[in-house]
Amino acid sequence: MWTILKNSFFKGLLTEKRVLPDIPPCPEIEGVGRELKKTILSLYGRSLHLREVDTGSCGACESEIVALSNPIYDIQRFGIDFVASPRHADALVVTGALSRNMVLALKKTYDAMPGPKFVITVGDCAMDGGAFGDSYYRARQGVQDIVGGAILHIPGCPPSPEQILSALLGFLQTRPPKER
Repeated sequence: MWTILKNSFFKGLLTEKRVLPDIPPCPEIEGVGRELKKTILSLYGRSLHLREVDTGSCGACESEIVALSNPIYDIQRFGIDFVASPRHADALVVTGALSRNMVLALKKTYDAMPGPKFVITVGDCAMDGGAFGDSYYRARQGVQDIVGGAILHIPGCPPSPEQILSALLGFLQTRPPKER
């Protein structure tokens, strides 16, 4: 212990203090976010809870989804939370080409969700297999065939966080009253 204190006293501070630059808010994100928050509150009266399932992706769509939680986008301030359990989720976010090994896991996750519920497929792979469409490991049925229900598809390889937020807002604003 004394050796550590003595060394730090004689060597001094070995790290430098870094000041992170201020990131200006993006007006498009702020506008979409405010509208999204208002829509979510009118539909649910609380935050929208999402459960994400990767069914065999390259990781690009997950990176964009993770970016939604970083300080630039911070979607939690817009009323969107990612949850660890499907029992707490309002919507299921699916990424990746649906591999044969993930069919049962996807179905069980969807079945564990309380209703009313809907599914969001993010990226080209989640809709039709994308670049992995003809692969031997890909399930021949699509996400729609496994889970049914209302599906929002957000195209792109990968879609940007702005595209994900805008598509979600458009979908929530146009849902029929019976699904709300």
